Amino acid sequence: MHYYRYSNAKVSCWYKYLLFSYNIIFWGVLSDLTKVTRMHGIDPVVLVLMVGVVMFTLGFAGCVGALRENICLLNFFCGTIVLIFFLELAVAVLAFLFQDWVRDRFREFFESNIKSYRDDIDLQNLIDSLQKANQCCGAYGPEDWDLNVYFNCSGASYSREKCGVPFSCCVPDPAQKVVNTQCGYDVRIQLKSKWDESIFTKGCIQALESWLPRNIYIVAGVFIAISLLQIFGIFLARTLISDIEAVKAGHHF
Repeated sequence: MHYYRYSNAKVSCWYKYLLFSYNIIFWGVLSDLTKVTRMHGIDPVVLVLMVGVVMFTLGFAGCVGALRENICLLNFFCGTIVLIFFLELAVAVLAFLFQDWVRDRFREFFESNIKSYRDDIDLQNLIDSLQKANQCCGAYGPEDWDLNVYFNCSGASYSREKCGVPFSCCVPDPAQKVVNTQCGYDVRIQLKSKWDESIFTKGCIQALESWLPRNIYIVAGVFIAISLLQIFGIFLARTLISDIEAVKAGHHF
């Protein structure tokens, strides 16, 4: 197929290169999902590849469609952004309506990752970051770490970490400048009433449930910002399509 540009094209360069720049920004703001692992048997590599394919396809359609003034690619880009927008809206509404289901899935996800905590360094970083940021330990409490073979309190375990928790569960000591990665050793051998002196006793599910109401405006702001970014991309694409169609209509006369 031969592509050409009309000699008397009047398509706005402003919209064309603004849409091109939008696609570069859209690529950049997508989160790094390489730390998401082992969720109900989904291979994280497959998940990352799927996201990568969507990112590349959208970026290609938007950038090439804008520079080559290709209506087919621009319509594909616009339609896909609209689809993603409504999917996000549907997920948000369903998550609000089915909170118990979401809570159960998160518990299963967290417990599954607890079991595999020592098997993947990215998984460790994900769990540690979540526990430190929310000052929590386990899905519902420190006892959840019995699910991990290294931290399990059973007599069959000979691990040095037996009856302990990861360092990210420890209450930080302001006087310590170096992180003590062994602060959680043997902590669950002590009386349960003394746990809160050295580790967080609140589960991460409860911590997240209490975090959301306090930060509802931040969450809403992020959602609105992403939505506006998508709507802006749709507006640019539709405006550019209208310009191209107008130029082609004028060329036929």
